[in-house]
Amino acid sequence: MKARKIWMSLAMAAATAAMLTAGVWAEDMRVAMVTDYGDITDQSFNQTTYGACKAYCEANGVDFTYYKPEGDSTADRVAMIDKAIEDDYNVIVMPGYAFGEAISEEAEFYPEIKFIGLDVSEADLTGATGADSYSEENVFTATYQEEYSGFMAGYAAVKMGYTKLGYLGGMAVPAVIRFGYGFVQGADVAAGEIGADVSMNYAYGNQFYGDADITAAMDTWYAGGTEVVFACGGGIFTSAAEAAAKVGGKVIGVDVDQSPTIDGAYGEGMTVTSATKGLAATVDTVLAAIQADEWDQYGGQCMNLGMVSADDPSLNYVSLPEDTTQWNDSFTVEDYYALVASLANGDIEVSGDTSAAEPSAENFSVNFQGNIK
Repeated sequence: MKARKIWMSLAMAAATAAMLTAGVWAEDMRVAMVTDYGDITDQSFNQTTYGACKAYCEANGVDFTYYKPEGDSTADRVAMIDKAIEDDYNVIVMPGYAFGEAISEEAEFYPEIKFIGLDVSEADLTGATGADSYSEENVFTATYQEEYSGFMAGYAAVKMGYTKLGYLGGMAVPAVIRFGYGFVQGADVAAGEIGADVSMNYAYGNQFYGDADITAAMDTWYAGGTEVVFACGGGIFTSAAEAAAKVGGKVIGVDVDQSPTIDGAYGEGMTVTSATKGLAATVDTVLAAIQADEWDQYGGQCMNLGMVSADDPSLNYVSLPEDTTQWNDSFTVEDYYALVASLANGDIEVSGDTSAAEPSAENFSVNFQGNIK
């Protein structure tokens, strides 16, 4: 396998070098997305990445397709990356930390291919090798400061009047933990500011999809007084929404504005807000840079994207959706802008540290329940 890859890499490198010398990336750029263990209908991470790639490529005359690995292993992901390259795709977009090992392996053999990893950290790339750092000129990866949008969601929920909160994470991976710990921090700060009597259930489903067991746990939460659950992790929101629909409860979405999906399937007005991160913005920015022969602005970097502007939340890579968040007299869109300014300026500090075994708050107790399954 390695010998075959080395031979292919040398041949393709020569061809690509000639192409780059001629400066024709804009004409010959071909983009492939490889999904993680979800698919392009997961109504979350994969679907958003697929939609962003497809929309950009259609708008800019770029050939695009996607590949789905047969299973959830590095070997399966590598096989699909190989397939995309064999099919002459030269920009590979991959969402999810699970691609770290595959990217670090493939980038070595295909230096002429541009690899874009979303939610892939430097630690994910070095995990298999034990190296202290990672930098390859044909690789760009981005992680996000999920703790900030999680903070915004928790702060907004309490300010809006919700005091019985729940956090349902998928698998306890770093991004999911950062969302959750940020949510706790935001609720804690808001509770301290207004003297609210807040309580929170906190658990992980240990998977990225809902099922009967997780729905039963959510039934128990809502029956016990939980008003709103922040459901964070792929399709796990279905269990929170199913339980909420039975009692008129509320849900907070994640990654993208999930109100059209959740409200459309489970009841109008169910989604209070969504803690989002700029997946589509990252795809648009980096693909545009490649077309403009400006890859050197991104290649070799592992960026952590988050707060960029104190004045315009739309410029930030972590935010709440202005159009669909259920602002009220207790927390208006103007209040949101003030919160964003305080976060961006550092007046309010949010920790992204995930080393603690469970979250804690100063102004209320967190009922940490570990893994449901």
